[in-house]
Amino acid sequence: MNEQRLYVDLRRDEGEKNRPYRDTVGKWTIGVGRNLDDVGLRADEMALMLKNDVANAVYHLDTNFPWWRQMTDARQNALVNMCFNMGIARLKGFVNMLAMLAKGSYDEAADEALKSKWASQVGSRAERIAAIFRKGEY
Repeated sequence: MNEQRLYVDLRRDEGEKNRPYRDTVGKWTIGVGRNLDDVGLRADEMALMLKNDVANAVYHLDTNFPWWRQMTDARQNALVNMCFNMGIARLKGFVNMLAMLAKGSYDEAADEALKSKWASQVGSRAERIAAIFRKGEY
C-alpha cells in the first residue's frame, strides 16, 4: 500500500473540513471523512484535542494578561477553565473581574464572575471557579 498516495486520494474524494458538516447521507462528519455519528472520537484523539485546547487558552492568557502567572496554581487553573469554556474574546469582556484578579482583589473578582450571564449559564461551574478565586486553592 502507498499510504501517501492514499492520503492524497482520500483528501480529494472526502474533502477536508475543520468544522463539522453533514455528509451526503446526513451523517455528522469532520476532518477527512470522519463519520462522527458512527465512529466518533477515540480517547487518544479527545486527549489530544483537550491538550491543544488548553494550550490555546494558556497562550491567549499569556498574550493578553501576563499578570495571570503570578496567581496561585488553583487560580490559574480557574482562569484557564473560564477561557477554555468561553474563549478569549468573551473572557476579555469580564473587564471588572479581570481588573480585580490583576490587583489581587479575589473576593471582588469572584463576585464579578458570579453576577455575569455566564454564571447563570454554567451554574455550579461558576460557583466552583468563584470559590477558587476567593480561596486560592481547591
